[in-house]
Amino acid sequence: MASTSSALNAADVLVLQHLFEDGPGFLGQWLDAQGIAWQVRCAEAGDRYPASVRGYRGLAVLGGAWSANDERPTLRQAEGLIREADALGIPVIGHCLGGQLMAKALGGRVERLQQPEVGWWPIAHNGSAMARAWFGDDTMPTVYQWHQDGFTQLPPGAELLASSAACAHQAFALGPHLAMQFHIEITPQKIATWLKEPGDAYAAKVLRHRDSVQDPASMTAATQRYLAGSEALADRIYRRWRSGWPD
Repeated sequence: MASTSSALNAADVLVLQHLFEDGPGFLGQWLDAQGIAWQVRCAEAGDRYPASVRGYRGLAVLGGAWSANDERPTLRQAEGLIREADALGIPVIGHCLGGQLMAKALGGRVERLQQPEVGWWPIAHNGSAMARAWFGDDTMPTVYQWHQDGFTQLPPGAELLASSAACAHQAFALGPHLAMQFHIEITPQKIATWLKEPGDAYAAKVLRHRDSVQDPASMTAATQRYLAGSEALADRIYRRWRSGWPD
């Protein structure tokens, strides 16, 4: 179960959450099912991020509507914790904004893409040994996206694992770390929350980018079709992440 204790070693995993609407989702369900103790710190709730990740075995960074390039103190704090985790050999996994923060923290670049991706869209992994280790043998899984920015330059030493029609860099691995542009932690509840208040730009994006932005009806139908596959892929990804945790 999730722990609220702030003491080091009280939990194996630290989860950094930026906004109320972008919580742990399936990641939290998976950690609970595995009997793994974890702590979540939500910036919008006013939670203080810990000064250090020392004592944790894994770090997960969630998404959010902010840009990784926004001048927000908690984003810079998250980047500092990512860099410390890398130095300590603690595996980091990033979801959407979390993946972008990993790119920035470790020497890459995040920029606005030519078109957004919203909804269920296929990604293509490149078939490398590393890509198969993280994603399995299905080289074109369908995953959930909601982003306008992307990591356009990978950190030094990172290996590109996957891409999509609208986003050339969907995932990269660096040592024990995985950064994803997509939301593998997605749940129907999160989708419903986001569609309830999708932001003023969403309707215009649906009309302007029909090849990369789904309307609500199409998204709902696609959720029924692709959710089980997404959860199976998430289970594989999280197990791979866990396999790198220090003893």
